[in-house]
Amino acid sequence: MSQEDTALDPEDAKIVTLARSLRGRNRSAEGAAVRDLDGRTYVASSVTLPSLTLSALQAAVVVASASGARGLEAAAVVSGAEPGEIDVTAVTDLGGSGTPVHVAGTDGTLITTRLA
Repeated sequence: MSQEDTALDPEDAKIVTLARSLRGRNRSAEGAAVRDLDGRTYVASSVTLPSLTLSALQAAVVVASASGARGLEAAAVVSGAEPGEIDVTAVTDLGGSGTPVHVAGTDGTLITTRLA
């Protein structure tokens, strides 16, 4: 499900900013951030190793889960492309159905918000 949204609340804008900052710092194709039910944020960039490939969104979900997050309030990905279904499914696995996934371009401008 996809819905256009041009304004984010401050907490969601924060995870977009964190995702964009990490993407730039790591010089990676994409960056992602998730916010858990306690308001903690987790950020990650894409991972490409000979034995492991994860999108930034998958990696951020892994970091949150490994840190003990019991659920997600929201996720954001900054990329030149839409997240794949497997990426959104990872958000659903930890955040549940209906978790917003904010998709922003590489300049940080919100493109769309999908519901996991």
